[in-house]
Amino acid sequence: MTETPSRMLRLLSLLQNSRDWPGRKLAERLGVSPRTLRRDVERLRDLGYPVQANPGVGGGYRLEAGAILPPLLLDDDEAVAIAVGLRTAAGGSVADIEDTSIRALAKLEQVLPKRLRSRVNALQMYTVPMFTVAPTVRPESLTSVAQACRDQERLRFTYRKRDGETSSRLVEPYRLVHVNRKWYVLSWDLGRQDWRTFRVDRMESLLSTGVRFQQRELPAEDAAAYVAQSITSSLAGYRALVTLHAPVEVVAERIRPRDGILTEVDDRTCRLRSAADSLEWLALTIGMFGIEFEVHEPPELIDYVKELSERLARAASPGPDRSVAVAPARDTPISGPAAG
Repeated sequence: MTETPSRMLRLLSLLQNSRDWPGRKLAERLGVSPRTLRRDVERLRDLGYPVQANPGVGGGYRLEAGAILPPLLLDDDEAVAIAVGLRTAAGGSVADIEDTSIRALAKLEQVLPKRLRSRVNALQMYTVPMFTVAPTVRPESLTSVAQACRDQERLRFTYRKRDGETSSRLVEPYRLVHVNRKWYVLSWDLGRQDWRTFRVDRMESLLSTGVRFQQRELPAEDAAAYVAQSITSSLAGYRALVTLHAPVEVVAERIRPRDGILTEVDDRTCRLRSAADSLEWLALTIGMFGIEFEVHEPPELIDYVKELSERLARAASPGPDRSVAVAPARDTPISGPAAG
């Protein structure tokens, strides 16, 4: 009997971590029999926590929303992450949440152990935010998208583009990403049959359809880097596709997230999709990887790489009487990738 309270807290913690728990799997995690699990579930119900049991092959246990907020059971890293997040939100890009964040932070820091409070203070002290003007997002929009990602439920909404044009979208949301003080959701667009990135502040009339979907393989392992590159590509003047003659893990150590998105071709080659406003910048960036490569597109980059290679070859060839060749000026300045 002395183990029952701690086991019930563990059960409550597990129910908070996933929407649905098959009974057999939940019993295995707790190290108890299905009968003991049923008794513990009944005890939670007696305490006012609405644990729903769904019979059948696809059934299981689920913690529903109720009149009582259950105690949140956090490990050390989760507690630090929430505290730092609340401090950031107190002056951040989520609309009408600053005061609420401060109140929640006061409650959390009151019960944080000293070792965790020092970690939070160190992170906050040595983190310098870059303040920029950014659109605010309604908290309910973020939570709706996050829950749809977690529960693998399709979302329907009206999307407003930069030019004000609107369209109806039905998507399978996968990841919520914060880039340059803006919130984005990486989704599979059912209408376009392709991956799309949407800004949450431009998503209107959000509706969770209740329809579940099967997980697809993400277009990249690093969702944040993929979203950042997608934003850059949508604004950049040139989009490049390059084959690099080296294993993907070797190339990954040499590039930055803003340099592009890598995909493996085989154990000796990989593909890079990159974008920038300048052909010169693209050629310079790719050339600095120190890896043999082939440019497939755009045609302007192929022509520029040929021109550049000839110029460099002439520069490396000795000759007493060579005329000076000046490359023609281009319309676009030499600059880095466009900001998202």
